[in-house]
Amino acid sequence: MKKKIKKIPFKKKDTNNEFINRKLKLKELKKKGFNFPNKFQKKHYFNQIYIKYNSQNRNELQDNQNNIQTAGRIIQKRIMGKAIFMRLQDSEGEIQIYSKQNSLTSKTNNFKKFKSLDLGDIIGVIGIIFKTKTNELTIHCQKFILLTKALRPLPEKFHGLVNKDTRYRKRYLDFISNNSLKKTFQIRSKLISMIRNYMHKKKFLEVETPMLHNLPGGAIAKPFITYHNSLSKKMYLRIAPELYLKRLIIGGFEKIFEINRNFRNEGVSSRHNPEFTMMEIYIAYSNYKYLMKFLENLMQYLSKKIHHNYIIEYKKNFFDLSKPFLKLTMKESIIKFNNFIDPKDLKNLTQLKKITNKLQLKIKHTWGIGKIITEIFEKTVEKKLINPTFITEYPIEVSPLAREKNHDKYFSDRFEFFIGGYEIGNGFSELNDPTEQKKRFKMQNKKKKYDKDYILALEHGMPPTAGLGIGIDRLTMIFTNQKNIKDVIMFPNMRFIKK
Repeated sequence: MKKKIKKIPFKKKDTNNEFINRKLKLKELKKKGFNFPNKFQKKHYFNQIYIKYNSQNRNELQDNQNNIQTAGRIIQKRIMGKAIFMRLQDSEGEIQIYSKQNSLTSKTNNFKKFKSLDLGDIIGVIGIIFKTKTNELTIHCQKFILLTKALRPLPEKFHGLVNKDTRYRKRYLDFISNNSLKKTFQIRSKLISMIRNYMHKKKFLEVETPMLHNLPGGAIAKPFITYHNSLSKKMYLRIAPELYLKRLIIGGFEKIFEINRNFRNEGVSSRHNPEFTMMEIYIAYSNYKYLMKFLENLMQYLSKKIHHNYIIEYKKNFFDLSKPFLKLTMKESIIKFNNFIDPKDLKNLTQLKKITNKLQLKIKHTWGIGKIITEIFEKTVEKKLINPTFITEYPIEVSPLAREKNHDKYFSDRFEFFIGGYEIGNGFSELNDPTEQKKRFKMQNKKKKYDKDYILALEHGMPPTAGLGIGIDRLTMIFTNQKNIKDVIMFPNMRFIKK
């Protein structure tokens, strides 16, 4: 005599009891031979079904008796006496399936088993496509197979996860319950693909450079430190690929780019993730002015491909990318957004310190004029740069790898590109004077090692070169109208929670 499995009473919000009951169901299924089958072939995706059949009326579908073999996750279930309606979800969308008591009568495919399926279960379905009285495209299920038994229930009522922190930590649930999120990542994928196509059309070669560095370099940031057991030494996850890419320019490659990850051991916010995706490009015999136009053209190309026009909407702002982007020097932008500052103040260290006191900015006594100007800019200007804007002439003090201006040795041939209050791109004419570069490295790293091999490479001669870095995550935010960087990174870094 079979031992009866005692079912634990299930309360609507008691997910622990739900989990236990589902485990008992799975145990019983395994006794009867269920082994998470993997031979079922999915022949039709939901979006393809809609494209092919939604234009046909009820009579046409009934006459044609089109067979469908598909699969997906059960996200809704409605029992109506001797009939059941379900909604299945796949990577392309959702579709309704229907069955009734006399449709499923075999031992393995009976109505009772169909009725016992839970939300979250993944099933294969074979049936006929038709339209209901309300004209909804539906699959009349004539055969089903349970492919995966879900032990955990979906978010309640399938309304999705409301708590943002939970959404980011349990991203798989967020994807199940949030179709618009999937669309964001589909656009992100298209964006990267289109950037690659654009670069290839412009005859740039895609390259890959090391992620593990002997010394952190290429940007000013705190690195992640790791250890190489075999070599018995500390190594660093790269904060930027710049110095390796410029070695390739020295080696004779003239137009190169890399799309890959960078790592910076710094804060987590709506704008920053410690692990992020960048594209860096380098072109020999060129300068930063060329790259400003290059970036403007790239933005227009992406907008046309993704939105089919040059208009981007972001946070209720509309940007017309067909118009020339605004250009301001850093000093001009500070004066524009801080009308109490006189241009002469930006040349006087004492006056600058008074300004920082008035703005309640914390500065270090070791900072020079350039660093203080940059701090004022970052705290009072950056977030106000809503329309597409190039900010040029960054101080040398914060631009250790950029070439100095011909007629002002305190400022560089450098720009940053802003849109929607975010810095998206950073480019400059590269410093190719090895003596000057060595001097700057030493000033920047007074107590630290600098990349002597890079200086050695520069001493072999690097042609005049321009370099540009573009933040892919922030670029995706702009093109998908997302306000938090976590919404464009599949698995963002989160603060640790003690359990």
